[in-house]
Amino acid sequence: MKHMMSIALALATTLGISEAAAETIGGSAALALAGVVATASPLLTTAERRAVDELFAESSDISYKKKIAVTADKIVCRTSNVDITLRSCELTFGKKTKTINGRAANELYSTQAMAGVPPDAAAGTNYESVARLNCTLDPQAIKQKDGSGANCTYEMAK
Repeated sequence: MKHMMSIALALATTLGISEAAAETIGGSAALALAGVVATASPLLTTAERRAVDELFAESSDISYKKKIAVTADKIVCRTSNVDITLRSCELTFGKKTKTINGRAANELYSTQAMAGVPPDAAAGTNYESVARLNCTLDPQAIKQKDGSGANCTYEMAK
């Protein structure tokens, strides 16, 4: 009986690790998260980045018409309650990694927290991390000013 329970527990643990649940956010939090990630993304065109900047800066009257996908494979941000100057984020976009520090990292860390990403901590370091971030911005829907047009999904980073 103990052997079967061990196998069941091992199977449940394995399934739990391999099947990460996607979290979903929308509206203002999704626009904010997409806005701060877009500034670091090498995957966006100049026109897409400019459109995201305009949307994030309260300008819903933009000429860009197409939906914009803001994605990142992984984002890990760190701050510290011991080294209070520490603020850094590592963003992974495919094979490219970008590290940001200081004010930009603080903005991304705080935006992830505002969007509901649960924090993690270890020995004086605080983390905000996501994997498989996928945000879709629809400028035409955002123009309607009804809270729609910005959606993101992500998984908790391991």
